[in-house]
Amino acid sequence: MKAFLINKYDKAGAMQLADVPEPVVNDTDVLVDIHAAGLNLLDSMIKSGEFKLVLPYKFPLIMGHDVAGVITQVGKRVKKFKVGDEVYARPADGRIGTFAEQIAIHENDVALKPKNLSMAEAASLPLVALTAWQALVEQAHLKKGQSVFIQAGSGGVGTIAIQLAKHLGAKVATTAGASSFDALKKLGADVLIDYKTQDFETILTDYDVVLNSQDTKTLEKSLNVVKPGGTVVSLTGPPTADLAVQKNAPWFVKIVMGLLSMGIRRKAKKRGINYRFLFMRASGQQLTELTRLVEAGILKPVVDKVYPFEKANDALAYMESKRAKGKVVISLK
Repeated sequence: MKAFLINKYDKAGAMQLADVPEPVVNDTDVLVDIHAAGLNLLDSMIKSGEFKLVLPYKFPLIMGHDVAGVITQVGKRVKKFKVGDEVYARPADGRIGTFAEQIAIHENDVALKPKNLSMAEAASLPLVALTAWQALVEQAHLKKGQSVFIQAGSGGVGTIAIQLAKHLGAKVATTAGASSFDALKKLGADVLIDYKTQDFETILTDYDVVLNSQDTKTLEKSLNVVKPGGTVVSLTGPPTADLAVQKNAPWFVKIVMGLLSMGIRRKAKKRGINYRFLFMRASGQQLTELTRLVEAGILKPVVDKVYPFEKANDALAYMESKRAKGKVVISLK
């Protein structure tokens, strides 16, 4: 089958289109004929080797973390799905590879595709929707009447996190370019801050939750807008020792992660704020919950561009440019 892969960690290098063996289907796996695959910042971070300490992938490595398609084979012990089911998923770490014609995924990481979405729309959702759910529901325990600051509202995670936060009953503030304001208001944003001309630190105060997706300087500034007892969840680091534990990394990696996050954890503790680093995980069960919200019209995917499969490198470059409003997807069908 055809697949886009890398043979070494390289931030600037392109993915190679190659012929690779068809996936091995284990007893608890489903084989998915891929119709579309979403692109994420995580793809770029994996490609450049930013997580090689905790995710020591072997080469050649097929890229891609989001998928929508049709099941063509099920393992002997699969109970939840059958051949012909339309599904979507974020495959587990260690088993990524959605920039390909097929992929084998553990059934626990798969969910039925929302009936009201196209394959491209469905492929845009798993990673960002799971990230928003795990950040706001699991980590921050966001509740009705609380306030949340979601950075980069027009990005892939931001567009979904805003909708989920409004569904949970929270007041939502976000940063974006002014050209995105109308669209973000429709998604549910209450307070819109132009990151080019305004400083969120001078506008926001006493927020319950911050979802950080920017650099360390922005993260440190975010501590100043959170009330004591509030929570900052960071998607971009610095990672804590919990990540090393989650990934069963060697003992020295746990020490390294602890040192990397020591500064921000101390600053947060001094202000009485909870700091959490989130490296989202695959979950078919949570995707099923999110499917219900999609089919109810509560969550709607935001897709900026759909590229043909053979243009996957162009799609990755566009996603990395950070000009996309929502998600970028590659289509195989």
